[in-house]
Amino acid sequence: MDQLAALLDGPRARGAFLLRSILDSPWSMRIQDESPLALTAVVRGGAWILPGKGEPVRLRPGDVVINRGPDPYVVADDPATEPQIVIHPGQHCTTLDGESLYEAMDLGVRTWGNNPDGDTVLLTGAYSMEGEVSRRLLEALPPMIVQPGGLLISLLGAEIVKDEPGQEAVLDRLLDLLLIAVLRSWFATHEAPGWYRAMGDPVVGKAMRMLHNNPAHPWTVASLAAEVGVSRASLARRFTELVGEPPMAFLTDWRLALAADLLREPDATVGSVARKVGYGSPFALSAAFKRVRGISPQKFRAGAAP
Repeated sequence: MDQLAALLDGPRARGAFLLRSILDSPWSMRIQDESPLALTAVVRGGAWILPGKGEPVRLRPGDVVINRGPDPYVVADDPATEPQIVIHPGQHCTTLDGESLYEAMDLGVRTWGNNPDGDTVLLTGAYSMEGEVSRRLLEALPPMIVQPGGLLISLLGAEIVKDEPGQEAVLDRLLDLLLIAVLRSWFATHEAPGWYRAMGDPVVGKAMRMLHNNPAHPWTVASLAAEVGVSRASLARRFTELVGEPPMAFLTDWRLALAADLLREPDATVGSVARKVGYGSPFALSAAFKRVRGISPQKFRAGAAP
């Protein structure tokens, strides 16, 4: 597992919300669903996206926009069109007065809009959960990015209207693929964070993958350096320069992020989580968790419970 794959594990789609919208002008939707991460792809026609802060951005066929929540934004046929539709948490759709539009705009399997022959076709995917593991990824992104989506848009568009066995899993994976493709494209053309650039380093990238793949191992800088074939001092210096923190600090952050996500699982115990992330006892995990996060694992779990 490389760094991007690991950090994407948090927002990975599991029963994600997916919808095809077919619209005729004029149309405008205020999105205030508070999703931590949402994608909108233009299949046909065009659209404008109006962030809460910043200038409107035009979207053309093949474009994908990623919005990092929870701030609201508007998607419209034209920046001057006033919103007529509001998307609330839980993907509840209403008029500005609160009247439900679910039945009035239903056009079939995962399809919604004001005209089945409309000029504009959009695909929307919304991730409902933000994990601790993915926080580093989300914090590296601006509130909104726009990139081309390529052939994956057509593939997702063809699959989104099917209602076959296992279709939800197919759509989840396609949404993940589209997200990864867009993020790769964006990081390749913008100033990427240190941890992303470090993935390409033959020494530090290998060390990062080893820490990610086996966090329960009793790593030291010396043992990690031996595995990647450099001296302890060389690894420590190079890792810190590229990633922005020493190897053991990086490992601690990774272990505690994994622990935080695992603690949300209904059958997890502090002891079982401690073993999975490399702490020898529940006490050791509790001490590290409280030192770094200012709260005990038990209190964190109670606060994260639905």
